[in-house]
Amino acid sequence: MSQRFLPEKPELPFAWTQEPDSMSHPELFDGVMFRRIIAYLIDVIILSGTVLFLWFLVVMTLGLLGPIAALITPVIPLAYHSLLIGGPNSATIGMRMMGIEVRRLDGGRPELVQALLQTLLFYATLALTGLLLIVALFNDRRRCLHDWLSGTLTVNTSGL
Repeated sequence: MSQRFLPEKPELPFAWTQEPDSMSHPELFDGVMFRRIIAYLIDVIILSGTVLFLWFLVVMTLGLLGPIAALITPVIPLAYHSLLIGGPNSATIGMRMMGIEVRRLDGGRPELVQALLQTLLFYATLALTGLLLIVALFNDRRRCLHDWLSGTLTVNTSGL
């Protein structure tokens, strides 16, 4: 099968010697907060389908897989977000659909450990307050609390 149908992953056209801001590179941050919300809703649908399928298997095995499913269920969202953000696309499926991705402050792609940290902080702030996006309203790059603490940015892929 030909590789020509697979889209090329855009790289940064400029080197980040310092963190980009919304004044010098507005194309990176335009509409990011709205896209992040929609991307997360898409990811929730995907994760819900995965968990429902897992529990369907529990029912089909008459509960034999129940203990294993109970252990795996909380790990599924952590693995989903961490492996996809720390992977070659730096984005979950929802993020890719919405045209955004996660980058380190130096412009590189986050490594798996940094992606795991961001995911853990995301779910911790989500569980603690639910007001996750409030911090993003008060900065020009629309960084959430878990972005600040993990040293990442979420940017438009079209702006790259």
